[in-house]
Amino acid sequence: MTPYALTVDAGVRDVLDADRLLHRMAARLALPEDVFGCTHLVRGDRPRVAVSLALPSRPLPDTLRERLAEYGTVTPGLPDAVGRAVLYPGVPSLTGTMTVAELLAGSAIARVTVLGAPGPPGPDTRMVTRDHVRPQWQRDELVLAATPAPGGALVPFEAPDPTPCCADH
Repeated sequence: MTPYALTVDAGVRDVLDADRLLHRMAARLALPEDVFGCTHLVRGDRPRVAVSLALPSRPLPDTLRERLAEYGTVTPGLPDAVGRAVLYPGVPSLTGTMTVAELLAGSAIARVTVLGAPGPPGPDTRMVTRDHVRPQWQRDELVLAATPAPGGALVPFEAPDPTPCCADH
């Protein structure tokens, strides 16, 4: 994606908590609108979710590293190449229902894939965003995975309010 990135490991163990952390950082630190804020699963003896902040064409402000240190350990670069984007250009406008063409034209998302489908959806296909659009980096482009929904529409694969595993046990 970019050489201009910082990773923050705040010891967060849940993806939704990492989303909230990125939103708090964006609000408190007045991050630029073209920043990419992603979550990254960290495996190993202490599984957790790290977050990264990156700009595609210029370095992050020098003072940002110091300000991010209050959230956790800050390291240069990205922990991996497949981050899940929470903050990215255009994300505030991805609300309600829109066409795939509108979603692509109005955001940094490069393409949409439909799970189980042999090809991409048509540009006029309706996308019900559920106000929760989390694409992932794949080969240096943001790709949104979607699933079919009633009426020929699509919804982002990731649900905004997932049921915790084994919630009924």
